[in-house]
Amino acid sequence: MPAIPASRIAIKRAYEPPSPSDGVRILVDRLWPRGVSKASAKLDEWMKEIAPSAPLREWFGHDPARWLEFQRRYTAELRDHPGEVKRLRTLARKGRITLVYAAHDEAHNDAVVLRNVLLGRP
Repeated sequence: MPAIPASRIAIKRAYEPPSPSDGVRILVDRLWPRGVSKASAKLDEWMKEIAPSAPLREWFGHDPARWLEFQRRYTAELRDHPGEVKRLRTLARKGRITLVYAAHDEAHNDAVVLRNVLLGRP
C-alpha cells in the first residue's frame, strides 16, 4: 500500500469551527464533547470504538508525564481494531480526513497518536 501523505490527515478540536477544508470529519473520542451540539459539530462519523479504552483514558488523565507510556498503550489497543484503522486509512487515501477530539491539550491526546499510527509513524 502506498504511504498516505501527511496533508491528508488533520486533527482538530471539537470546539473549533468546522471548515470545508476539513474533508471527512470523524470524532475519535469515546465521549461526546461537552457543550457541543451535533449540528455545530458537523461530523460525518463518530468512531467511539477506536478511542482509547476507559481504563487507559482514566489512567492517562492528560498528564504529559504519562504521554510516552500512553502512546505505547494506545498504539497497542489500536491493534485490536484493524478494521477501523483500515477504514480510516482508506478514507485518507481517497481525500482529506480530520480526526476530531475534545481534549484541551493539542499535543497530548488520542488523535495525535491515531494520526501517527495511520501515517505509519512510530
